[in-house]
Amino acid sequence: MTECYIRVAEDENEEPMEIPSEEDGTVLLSTVAAQFPGACGLRYRSPVSQCMRGVRLVEGVLHAPDADWGNLVYVVNYPKDNKRKMDEMDAASAVKIKRGIQKTSDLIVLGLPWKTSEQDLKDYFSTFGEVIMVQVKRDVKTGNSKGFGFVRFTDYETQIKVMSQRHMIDGRWCDCKLPNSKAGPDEPMRSRKVFVGRCTEDMTADDLRQFFMQYGEVTDVFIPKPFRAFAFVTFADDQVAQSLCGEDLIIKGTSVHISNAEPKHNNIHHLFSNFPGRSASLAAMFERSQYQYPSSHV
Repeated sequence: MTECYIRVAEDENEEPMEIPSEEDGTVLLSTVAAQFPGACGLRYRSPVSQCMRGVRLVEGVLHAPDADWGNLVYVVNYPKDNKRKMDEMDAASAVKIKRGIQKTSDLIVLGLPWKTSEQDLKDYFSTFGEVIMVQVKRDVKTGNSKGFGFVRFTDYETQIKVMSQRHMIDGRWCDCKLPNSKAGPDEPMRSRKVFVGRCTEDMTADDLRQFFMQYGEVTDVFIPKPFRAFAFVTFADDQVAQSLCGEDLIIKGTSVHISNAEPKHNNIHHLFSNFPGRSASLAAMFERSQYQYPSSHV
């Protein structure tokens, strides 16, 4: 039998690719995997029963059904674990697209020494990246510093780096973050912490940290004990946290729901509506705690 080509695709609705067969009419799995990495087999839809059928695989060799590949489109099979990873990557990509291009914001610098000038501030923060604005807030009458100021960077990555750490400026530790004034009077302050619902017991803090690191720097992961089917993840950047809210993501093959970790008081019971029979007790626990966990977990 001479060499022929069979039509192979990752999905029935996708445009197929032609894969060469061997001289005896078989197809090597390695040939399929060369075009579709991770492939472990082929399947096709039977023209008679309209059901999916698997192609016989023997020692890495795929054998044509009824000794003839015909004009059917064969769909690639992947291991379940590999498929889960692909689903997670697709979900991650969708969220990243949603986030879009991030723009820099004015950051407030708290705890400035009285002697720190705008030039001092610019000299310090220029070591992180290009600074496009610095300002030290001063009393209108006396001209003395009020102990805080503002800085803005050109690059968003620089902003994230600066916000993720404390700063020693003129011998004093200072904090740099998004100012609360950016929120309107009816808009709640944006949180860097998200609530991860529908967690399973086999999900560890390290699992969650590794998964969420693809979206941005993770500063903390907290899983309450005893297990309550939820967790908290804190990011260095509140914009990353807010971009994930409302998303359903796949972690270790399980769909989890991401929401704001600091909902309004009257939304607490709604937050736990996905836990039949337990919503009242969980909501009550949250109302008592007011999210005030030990400082090592905040």
